[in-house]
Amino acid sequence: MTTQEMPSAVQEIAAGYAFTGPALELGAVLLDGAAYPGAQVRIPLGVLNRHGLVAGATGTGKTKTLQLMAEQLSAQGVPVFLADVKGDVSGISTPGAVNEKVTTRAGEVGQQWQGQGFPTEFYALGGLGTGIPLRATVTSFGPLLLAKVLELNETQESSLGLIFHFADKNGLELYDLKDLSAVISFLTSPEGKEQLKGIGGLSSATAGVILRSLTVLENEGAGAFFGEPEFDTAELLRTAPDGRGVVSVLELPAVQDRPRLFSTFLMWLLADLYQELPEVGDLDRPKLVFFFDEAHLLFKGASKGFLEAITQTVRLIRSKAVGIFFVTQTPKDVPADVLAQLGNRVQHALRAFTPDDAKALKATVSTFPKSTYDLTEVLTQLGTGEAVVTVLSEKGAPTPVAATRLRAPQSLMGPVEEAALRAAVEGSALTARYRDAVDRESAYEKLAARQAPAPAPEAVVVESEPAPKPAEEGGGLLGSLLSNPMLKSFARSAGTQLGREISRNLFGTSRRRR
Repeated sequence: MTTQEMPSAVQEIAAGYAFTGPALELGAVLLDGAAYPGAQVRIPLGVLNRHGLVAGATGTGKTKTLQLMAEQLSAQGVPVFLADVKGDVSGISTPGAVNEKVTTRAGEVGQQWQGQGFPTEFYALGGLGTGIPLRATVTSFGPLLLAKVLELNETQESSLGLIFHFADKNGLELYDLKDLSAVISFLTSPEGKEQLKGIGGLSSATAGVILRSLTVLENEGAGAFFGEPEFDTAELLRTAPDGRGVVSVLELPAVQDRPRLFSTFLMWLLADLYQELPEVGDLDRPKLVFFFDEAHLLFKGASKGFLEAITQTVRLIRSKAVGIFFVTQTPKDVPADVLAQLGNRVQHALRAFTPDDAKALKATVSTFPKSTYDLTEVLTQLGTGEAVVTVLSEKGAPTPVAATRLRAPQSLMGPVEEAALRAAVEGSALTARYRDAVDRESAYEKLAARQAPAPAPEAVVVESEPAPKPAEEGGGLLGSLLSNPMLKSFARSAGTQLGREISRNLFGTSRRRR
């Protein structure tokens, strides 16, 4: 069907998506149940740092939409991060198999379909599950994010911030949960209470609540998420040797019963990226697109300070060329201040079985620009793999609202075999770097040493020192000085003193110091 043969309403919509630069191909315009392959719906690569929302009821195809977008981003050299909550995104690494449904869908939307896998790294929080272990130190995680994980109220959150401040000032590294517990226990001791007098106190009741919450977290196995080696978020920005962007898939099935933890951990990844990346402004394509699945869990029960930090991160990370797509069921799951910054929208079907559903539907319709569609009707009648789309044009203006029949992903639409997943993880160059946990001296050991009885003095044996080596044999005076153990000890001490005050930002996360 030529452009002239299409209905005028379809022609008008198609004109709004006729971009000249590189773009993601989402699908074909849908009107009155018919798809028009000559009218393609697209998202310009250059506006993906303006963020977006993928929403819809369970079973409407949100996961396949993420897969479709991730494939095309990778193909155009843009790295992608995906959280795989249910374990069915791992198939992006493997070519899809042709079948009647795929062939039919490709014909309906004008897609030249060919099975293709994409370069993929698989991660797992703390190594729980199949994937390269993802860890963060407690000190870099920060008090705001940890308070969210521990479900603390605002008073307890404030006290946790005081604990972090004390640890930072006194060179007590908080690498894992036992370090934090040790500092809290110390601060409720007579010596610790005395040291806190100048900056505020920590009540025994509040300390008890935090310690109990830490114990529960540890008993749930979450202690594995905190520690070293800490994950370097720069790993998410890599491209494969053939120029395609690496798709980083965080496997979450093993921890899906702890949604508050993994959603907060995803926020730490974003906060860390914000701190580490330079300002670059608007580029022709983003450095990374980050899909934040189950986004409602991040906002549910969040404190005012936490929500403000999220809003600020979303607003400012745009200039670091990072695009964020929040994935949830309805737009009302996302606070208004955050929703206002999401310029690209892919809304799958909504159901209206209850009065609350009807309110959610009405609220969703109100967030779209005016269009020729009756969105109240369309949003309840969309089939699986169909969505209502509006994005920002290359000039930054909203495109016409387009009901869209989406393309089929080219990779496997389902999980890969467990054996293949394990082989991919074992074959990754990152596995050796992050696989084994490290327990360095930190707050727990330092505080334990304070309480231990002083060792008996040892007999001093005086030995004659060998004559210094000539310069040509030992590196001269500088080499002799650098090999002196006393000087080495002094250098380490000085370095510790200089690094004690940790710079914190946004969520109270600390700047990376490697």
